[in-house]
Amino acid sequence: MNRLAGKVAIVTGGALGLGRASVLRMAGEGARVAILDVLDAEGAALEMEVRATGAQARYWHCDVAREAEIALVFAEVVAHFGRLDILVNNAGVSGADKPTHEITEAEWDFVQSINVKGVFFGTKHAIAYLRAAGGGSIINLSSIYGLVGAPDVPPYHASKGAVRLMTKTDALCYAPDRIRANSIHPGFIWTPMVEKFLGKSGDAALARKAADALHPLGHIGEADDIAWGAVYLASDEAKFVTGAELVIDGGYTAR
Repeated sequence: MNRLAGKVAIVTGGALGLGRASVLRMAGEGARVAILDVLDAEGAALEMEVRATGAQARYWHCDVAREAEIALVFAEVVAHFGRLDILVNNAGVSGADKPTHEITEAEWDFVQSINVKGVFFGTKHAIAYLRAAGGGSIINLSSIYGLVGAPDVPPYHASKGAVRLMTKTDALCYAPDRIRANSIHPGFIWTPMVEKFLGKSGDAALARKAADALHPLGHIGEADDIAWGAVYLASDEAKFVTGAELVIDGGYTAR
């Protein structure tokens, strides 16, 4: 119940899916959590849900593709909670599902602006606050498709590969500051994003069954499977873990 006691966390894309689960689990472990998203109704509702448990959380509207918003909101979070110890760069989109030769520049840039620049901006503007706290943990959400390829959604896969290497670079850059940086690589997890992606086939139940079969454990994951990984990386239990890839994929990439 107190694995993150005394710590302050920012979770981008925190209103739904993996972000929402991470907010709930981190708050349950004693962290004070800033929920950042562009989904205002969902974010405000989650704030109230967390506060109803006696934990501390607050929602801020923030588009991670806009550096000025990141800088402003991070400053407001620290002014409100007094410090920053944990950054979860979770905000992301899947983008266009076309072969590379059919993707437009705008479709490519849309995904990179959130999935890659959002991680860059988040890390850039967290460093000073993490240094002031004496260190901290940066957790970047990549994907199994930051490790292996697949014949679909090229902008998404490229973005998640970038996140993987950005994480390792920052782990090395900021190790002297006691700032750890690690990436999480989920397999298929039942979230609104994955549900929408699988629904494109027209038969969501059949698509879900096919996705289950891709994982040696026989089923896709739940958001909490990833949230607990984030709690571990944020906690002092992971004080000797940096530059690592935490793969939570039901065995998908073990083949």
